[in-house]
Amino acid sequence: MNSYLRLLSYIKPYKLRLISAILCMIIAAGCNLYLPWIIKDMIDDVLLNKDMETMKWICIGVVVVFLIRGVFYFGQTYLVSYVGQRVIVDVRSQLFKKFQRVSPAYYDKHQTGAIMSYVTNDVGAMQAAVIDNLVDLITEASILVGSIGMMIYLNWQLTLIIMVVVPMVSFAMKKFGRKQKSTGTVIQERISDVTSRLQESVSAARVVKSFVREEYEIKRFDEVNYLSFRANMKNVQVSSFMNPTVETLAAMAVAGLLWVGGYMVTSDVITAGELVAFLTYGVNLANPVKRLSRVYGNIQKAMASADRVFGVLDMDEGLYNKENAVVMPPIKGKVEIKDVTFSYTEGEPALEHLNITAEPGQMIALVGPSGSGKSTIANLLPRFYDVDSGAILIDGMDVRDVTMASLREQIGIVPQETMLFSTTVMENIRYGRLEATDEEVIAAAKAANADEFIQDLPDKYNTELGERGLNLSGGQRQRMAIARAILKNPAILILDEATSALDTESEKIVQEALDKLMVGRTSFVIAHRLSTIFNADQIFVVEDGRLKEHGTHDELLARGGLYKTLYDIQFRQGEGA
Repeated sequence: MNSYLRLLSYIKPYKLRLISAILCMIIAAGCNLYLPWIIKDMIDDVLLNKDMETMKWICIGVVVVFLIRGVFYFGQTYLVSYVGQRVIVDVRSQLFKKFQRVSPAYYDKHQTGAIMSYVTNDVGAMQAAVIDNLVDLITEASILVGSIGMMIYLNWQLTLIIMVVVPMVSFAMKKFGRKQKSTGTVIQERISDVTSRLQESVSAARVVKSFVREEYEIKRFDEVNYLSFRANMKNVQVSSFMNPTVETLAAMAVAGLLWVGGYMVTSDVITAGELVAFLTYGVNLANPVKRLSRVYGNIQKAMASADRVFGVLDMDEGLYNKENAVVMPPIKGKVEIKDVTFSYTEGEPALEHLNITAEPGQMIALVGPSGSGKSTIANLLPRFYDVDSGAILIDGMDVRDVTMASLREQIGIVPQETMLFSTTVMENIRYGRLEATDEEVIAAAKAANADEFIQDLPDKYNTELGERGLNLSGGQRQRMAIARAILKNPAILILDEATSALDTESEKIVQEALDKLMVGRTSFVIAHRLSTIFNADQIFVVEDGRLKEHGTHDELLARGGLYKTLYDIQFRQGEGA
């Protein structure tokens, strides 16, 4: 119930609407309680005494009661739906904000599909608990309490028979509810697996088809899909046991009522109309109990999703601004990496005692074998991760002493794989600086050698791009990323193998744009193709997380170390071929 109460706490801003909805539910439920009393009057007054005047008022009462019930039923449905939808919107919004704030380390350990499942499947399951089940919970509880009250009023002795069964029903609901919450947790995990497998397969559609692995992917999907089916059937099994159990207990109570009530009618203790009314209330009592057991099971199942969602909302975000963090002033661009050691996994350092100094405006190249730690350095500069020891200083300020937003606003990144959004070309470039004018966006595109191909698009700068910009070539996507960085106008620039995936012609065009972008900025270039960094002010060669050597291109070649080995592999063997 803690999770359910926490979920209901989101209702607080909408409590007036909820109170109005509850009043509507109670009145609508109260109308249902009037019908058995009509049956009592029909039997005792109209049928036995042939009182047609009472019959007239009964007919009028039926019409009025159902009219009132209809009005308030509309009120309860609309108001509860409004409150429920607002709660779900708020929860989903908080969840999205959380995913925006967590450190990149979280995304390294979790699949995209699993993250999407929290926002879609888990929140969807919670929606049913807040809207549909909340209506049923209050409505059926109102009918239950009202029916018991009317039964006590009619005959308290017969009511005692009902009270004997209530604890047994409560025990059964509690026992089965625990099992349903457990199976509900498994269901949401299996749905998450299905979503993850689907997302992974769709994202890698070209790879799947190039290796002709359609049948293999179908088999993999069928496996997780079948596990989802098994989890759902386990939950159905528990539900199927709970409903007959509750119904059997209710039937025992009704049988007891018939036996004792029949005896009391034949002994003239109560009238036949009172017994029929009492039995009708008993049925009214049995139906809410049965429905409440189903609602309780549904809520327990939904609370498995709520536990997963609240687990995400409560988790440590990984990176925080210090309490006394200051806004970083406009920087000149001096970067000092001082004795930095960093590990993604404890005990397995990705960088060890690294020292690099870059003066403002310098081009710093980072080279080395795959997995040597080059991209790790690029991740530490904008503080996507915190160092284990040592420090990274920009203009003499430790990056941990300034706010992350003010730090990252002054660092531009052009990655190997550009991420474009499903919006217009104009808005994709403007992502670098949201307040930029159209003229500034176009100027940035021209500086990035992107304006020419953009003018050839169907709607030019207003052309809608497909998902991730896949309707553009790799070189075109990179030039848009460069335009985005130019618009941002950062003091420090990180180029993470920005041309390694391009063909020779596209690389030449993109490299020209990069050369313009790097002018006057401190640039860190992670290079696979050494031809792009011959003119670097300093080249740092990294291997196994350690700095092996550094210097200019000519100095490193003359030294005959690891850099020369990498150079020979790329150029001397290429010339021989």
